[in-house]
Amino acid sequence: MSLTKKSDYWYELPLELIAQFPLENRSESRLLKLNKTSSFVSHHKFSDILDFISAQDVVVVNNTRVIPARLFGHKFTGAKIEVLLLEQKREKLWKCLVKPGRKLQVGTEIKFNDDLTAKIIDKTEDGGRIIEFYCEGIFWEMLQKLGKIPLPPYIKRESTEKDKEIYQTIYAQERGSVAAPTAGLHFTKQLMDQLQEKGIEILEVVLHVGLGTFRPVKTDNIKDHIMHSEHCQISEKTAARINLAKKEKRRVIAVGTTTTRTLESFAQNGILHSGSHWTDIFIYPGKEFQIIDGLITNFHMPESTLMMLVAAFAGYDNIMKAYKVAVKEKYRFFSYGDSMLIL
Repeated sequence: MSLTKKSDYWYELPLELIAQFPLENRSESRLLKLNKTSSFVSHHKFSDILDFISAQDVVVVNNTRVIPARLFGHKFTGAKIEVLLLEQKREKLWKCLVKPGRKLQVGTEIKFNDDLTAKIIDKTEDGGRIIEFYCEGIFWEMLQKLGKIPLPPYIKRESTEKDKEIYQTIYAQERGSVAAPTAGLHFTKQLMDQLQEKGIEILEVVLHVGLGTFRPVKTDNIKDHIMHSEHCQISEKTAARINLAKKEKRRVIAVGTTTTRTLESFAQNGILHSGSHWTDIFIYPGKEFQIIDGLITNFHMPESTLMMLVAAFAGYDNIMKAYKVAVKEKYRFFSYGDSMLIL
């Protein structure tokens, strides 16, 4: 079975199982544990993860921070404009998406409020715009005040001020993502403290999550799908600690698909390298994993590249079976939903 058809990764999901809000206590979310060797599935609370991770294990998280990247302004004629910040090119220069796209030409000036204005200075090949911002005061403070969190399209509500905090992991530091590395949303400070008290080493990498996370696979053959590049980095210390763990045959457990893609993109011949680069790594069944031994992840959209990644790690049949069980047991799906541990 080649498993290169997009339709291989389809499953039926009732819409009411798509979580619209997170639980008040993040670590009370449900945890489906999948043994990828035996295919055995068991049901737990996320806080039970302490029982499944041993003192010798290394847990790796993505400490990117989501920025409130949606800005609403208007032309000086009064016409409304929406701007989505994607990537900071230089201090005042950003690659953005704009609405209405076709009408906004180079030279268009945009006003967000009296202290923040912008001007479109170029177009990008993929239909975006290069925009220069002019800010009275500190740009990041202004963005925090005016911007909205760009929630995923399957969350059918407007983002609120509260989302600026609840759509962040508790260890989020490096600002630059337009979507959260959602597997990490289940960790509370108390749970992180308990992991460290147990002696578990927690290491950090960075991958700034782009819109490509939500971009659907449109090609029937998944090998024809082109991934969007995302910027990631690994410090020398983190690479050295993970290489030591691998040498000592200790498990490396990745929190999320973004952490997984970062680690695997920096690996060569089983050795993890440090540095900073753009990655468009696409992991699907048939691809070998060099670094991770375990994965904490959420439940992903049918036919998505994330679904393909977890199928590659856990085994296709195991994942399809586990997802069928999760639907039957009414787990909460996607960004604000429940979690899965694959070991």
